[in-house]
Amino acid sequence: MNRFKIVEGQEAAFEKVWSDRDSHLDGVPGFKDFKLVRGPEHEDHTLYASHSVWESEEAFSAWTRSDAFRLAHRDAGDNRALYLGHPEFEGFTVVLGGD
Repeated sequence: MNRFKIVEGQEAAFEKVWSDRDSHLDGVPGFKDFKLVRGPEHEDHTLYASHSVWESEEAFSAWTRSDAFRLAHRDAGDNRALYLGHPEFEGFTVVLGGD
């Protein structure tokens, strides 16, 4: 997951960036699912997380080194005004549940 603190009042613009972008995830080996989720609102920001599910940590790592990853993130700097700080990556491994 990547957590994003989005400037108050910029939520719709942030969601549009994500809905309009090409993630380049179709056909990436090991990719299973993606969701963008909205969290709590604070005085100066709203918390979001991009949540992707992968078959393995190795598949995720390979994607981060791929051309698909570079293409998906090439315009990321164009929207800096929407964010408070940098996204925060959090990686998790399933220990119970799942398929």
